[in-house]
Formats: sequence, structure tokens, C-alpha cells
Amino acid sequence: MGNASDLFIEALEEEGVEYIFGIPGEENLAFLESLSKSKKIKLILTRHEQGAGFMAATYGRLTGKTGVCIATLGPGATNFFTAAAYAQLGGMPMMMITGQKPIKSSKQGRFQIIDIVDAMRPMTKFTHQIASGDNVASKVREAFRLAEEEKPGAVHLELPEDIAEESTDIKPMKRSLNRRPSAEMKAIKAAVSKLEKAKSPILIIGAGANRKLTSKMLTELVEKTGMPFVTTQLGKGVIDERHPLFLGNAALSDGDFVHRAIQASDLIVNVGHDVIEKPPFFMEEGGTEVIHVSFSPAEVDPVYFPQTEVIGDIANAIWQIKETINAKTAWDFKRILEIREAGEKHVAEGKDDDRFPIYPQRLVAALRSTVPSDGIISLDNGVYKIWFARNYKAHTPNSVLLDNALATMGAGLPAAMASRLVYPDKKIVAVCGDGGFMMNSQEIETAIRLEMQMVVVILRDDAYGMIRWKQANMGLTDWGLTYGNPDFVKYVESYGGIGHRVKDSAELEPLLEKCLNTDGLHLIDCPVDYSENDQILNNDIKELSRKV
Repeated sequence: MGNASDLFIEALEEEGVEYIFGIPGEENLAFLESLSKSKKIKLILTRHEQGAGFMAATYGRLTGKTGVCIATLGPGATNFFTAAAYAQLGGMPMMMITGQKPIKSSKQGRFQIIDIVDAMRPMTKFTHQIASGDNVASKVREAFRLAEEEKPGAVHLELPEDIAEESTDIKPMKRSLNRRPSAEMKAIKAAVSKLEKAKSPILIIGAGANRKLTSKMLTELVEKTGMPFVTTQLGKGVIDERHPLFLGNAALSDGDFVHRAIQASDLIVNVGHDVIEKPPFFMEEGGTEVIHVSFSPAEVDPVYFPQTEVIGDIANAIWQIKETINAKTAWDFKRILEIREAGEKHVAEGKDDDRFPIYPQRLVAALRSTVPSDGIISLDNGVYKIWFARNYKAHTPNSVLLDNALATMGAGLPAAMASRLVYPDKKIVAVCGDGGFMMNSQEIETAIRLEMQMVVVILRDDAYGMIRWKQANMGLTDWGLTYGNPDFVKYVESYGGIGHRVKDSAELEPLLEKCLNTDGLHLIDCPVDYSENDQILNNDIKELSRKV
């Protein structure tokens, strides 16, 4: 007979957990002692709970398996809140384990105690305080099931320290076979009928399509039918964006050339649409009809009310459509492809610009030319994310990690670190604004302690650049959004990393190549100039839209 914390670890082992990220506190010490005896699970000790949560969520995003993180009660647990929302909105399976004071008898009054279970409720699929050691196995199994069930998300278990020490002879539960429901044939036939009657249908790939097997099925559908496709920010890479039928990324809310291409179609197949993303198009009464293909029914609102819904496992639904449909030689994509051609020329502008500080277009082109096809770039949040979404073609699924759901700053570096653990042989680059980097920069120590080989590119403009750009667009005074920065080269060197500073645009590609192929953690301080954001992302878009 063991105690509840031993059973908890055994249950996590049964679920296939490899890592637990976080910072234990005194309320977790029994759990930590049990974890120290595990031969299957490694503790990744971080410097802040938020970074641990981002790492666990990204592990879930990349593997489809629940990432696990741990914190103590009170302030440790509240530091998980942003990561919980990040996982919940982004569809990433993640379990948070937090400690608590004894619940049966305690001499510490209300010291550090807040109701974390209720506080977690709006940001999780499941939250529960374990009140008996005998319940550990069933609650762990239930939490994992819910975390990984569509739509994946965050779950939370609170383990009070007296319950962790309770004796129990319960055994861990086996994982259940989880089969996803298939779409009904009636819906498949209705969708295929509409496709075969259309003249210029288009495929839009959203967040929910970024799952296992979906990439293969969607690629086969495009190859069989010749149907052009657009991706949302969270759908990037589901199909290789070098494909000749790739039209572009819906990185902006509207008005870009991809929106003109969508408007030129007479039927939209919207795969994996998730309302957490900005809509890639707006429906109108009497306008283009939409086929909604997803795990869940459409959330209808004034701008999204699809006429046909195919509900079930997306990969299976796309396979059924592909097997049923006859490729239509009468389909005409001439206008759509003309718009794409004009748009691609526009997107390419600036990629060879030698001005310094670096222009975003040049930075994106430099990274795309140096990062291999299976390499991963992890973006923090800032205006540069739009440039990467539009200009950086993703070759494989989940090779561009960006957050178009919660869109939180501070996640870029921890997400890159989780990627390094999942893919130890791939090239990993974190791209962070100076503001977002400093929010979790302490995790540099964690990365170096774990001997992670990776590159961190800091885009330095000494300001909260995206908000400053919006401020200018609104005609407001340039005020309150600039700051100072440390010497980033000395900063990373103080942790034992390797620092570089870009002093000329011609240095960028050779430096990236060197860092990607040299051991150690490399940080590149890259001054960036966002002065053309308004021209390129607003005025030029409007001019292009008029032309196409």
C-alpha cells in the first residue's frame, strides 16, 4: 500500500506523461518525493509558473497528449491563470496540478488560501479538489480524457497536502480507447453535391484542422480536386504552403488580397473553423454559401451561419468527401489565381530591402531561407506576428507556433523550449519582441541548465510596438509605450549563453545560419524598424484590393 501522491504519479505514468513542468512548493513535497522515484517522468524545474504552463500547453499542442505542470497554492496557482487561458482558447491539452493546505485539519488559518478550484472554472474544461486518496486514479483518468477530447483544453486538479499523504491501495486506471465519431453519410453527400454544382469553390483551413492525420487527408483532397486553399493563422502548415494552389494566409481581419480571393469564390469549404480566431471572412445574406466541416457544430452569429454542416472527426470527414467527390473539370479558378498572383508579388515586396534597422519583410525572408523545412519557429506576440503569418510559408504542420487565440505576450520562449524537448533533433527558433521576451526571459536559465540548443531572435524597437502602431492609426499622441532595455548580449552571457548583435542587414542570414548550426543557446539582438507598418499593412492593402 502506498500513499495518494504515489498513486498520482503512477496514474500519470499510465497516461504516458514524460515531463512535469513547474515550481513545487511546500504543499507539493509529498508529490515531489513520489515524483523523485519515477523512472518515466522528468521534472522540468522552471523559474516561473507561467513559463511552465506555456511549456506544458505547447507540449500538448505538438503531441496531442496532455502536457502537465505543477505549482503550489495561492500565488503559485494564480500564476497559472494566463497559461490556462492560453491552452483553453488554443485547443491545447494541458493539466495543472496545484497544492493546497490540509483540508481536514489545519493550524494555519487562511494563510495563502484562495479558492483556486472556483477561480479556474471559467478557464478550464474541468477543475476539481481531490478530497480522498482513493479518488486520485479516477479523477486523473477523467481529467486526461476531458483534456484530450475535442476541443482539447486545460484541466486542473488540486491535491491538498494531507490528502497527498493518505494511504490507499487503489491502482491506476488504464487509458480508454477513444474513438471519434464519424460524420453521417447524409451530410457528406450534401456537401459533395454542393461542391460538384459549384463553379469556383475554395478551401479555408482553420485552427481545428491542425490535428493529427488531417494534414494528409486535406492534401489528398486538394490534389484530387485542384481546389485552391487559404489558411488562417492557426491553420498554417496543415498543407505545405509551397503548394501551387496555396492562396495565402488570412493574417489580417479583412481587406487583404486573400479576402478578395475568397469573395471571388462561389462556395467556401470552411474546415476546422474556431471562433477564437478572427474570422477569415464575413458571411452576408444571399452571399457565398459555406460548408462547415469540424468536430463541433458551427457557433452561429450575424457573420457566420453555414448552410451545410459536416460534423465529426475532421480527417475522416475529409477522407469521405475525397472518396465520394468527382473532380470537376468545369471548375474555373482563373480569377482566384489572378488575385493570388498579384497578392504574392505584393507580399514579396521588401524581402531584399537592405535598410537598417531591419525591415520585417527582410527578417521573415532571412529566417525562411535559413530555417529548414521541418524546423520550428515559435512566435511571441507583436506586430511582427502579422508579417510572419503573411510572408513566412509553413512547410509542415505546427512548424510555425503562433497564438491567434489568447494572443498573449511572454509565450514565445517557453513554447520554443517545449518544442526542443519534443523534437530534440530539429532546429528551433524563438522570435520575440523585446517586450514579450522580458516577460519570461528568466527561462533562459532553464534552457541553458537543460543544455538546449536553440536560437532566440529578439526584435528590438524599445517599445510596445503593436500598441504604439495602433495608437498612431487612431491619431493619438505617441505617449506611454516606450521603454529602455538591458544589453541583451550581456544579459544572455550572464546566464552562460551566447549573445550576438546585428549591426547591418547583410549580417543577418550568415549569423542565423551560424547560430542554427552551432551548439549552445544563441540570442540575437536584432534592431527592427516598423515605420512602414501603416503603409504596407493598411494603405498598400487598400490599393492592392482596388487593383485585384
